[in-house]
Amino acid sequence: MKIRNKSNALAALALASMGIFAFKNFSGGSIKGTVTPAENAVNVWAIKGTDTLKSAIVGGQFALSSAPAGTYTVTIEAAAPYKSVVKESVVVADDQVVDLGNIILQK
Repeated sequence: MKIRNKSNALAALALASMGIFAFKNFSGGSIKGTVTPAENAVNVWAIKGTDTLKSAIVGGQFALSSAPAGTYTVTIEAAAPYKSVVKESVVVADDQVVDLGNIILQK
């Protein structure tokens, strides 16, 4: 492609630059934590509107990654005789890790 003058060249360069910087890589945030007793922790769910994230709890630990920024309700699903735990208003920001710490299941 041959560019005829400097103003066309600058316009082409400006358009190309806007195209390169118009798209941000989405990395999202993440939610992690530990559950005690580990053997009674099953799954963790994070719900924001119509978005639902789910992960198994392994060895008492969980991590939900690539969570779009927003406010979530997080449910730790427990096996009987323990009760599930619900954490409301968990705020996730892009490129940030929200650590819910140690969550203790109750009977």
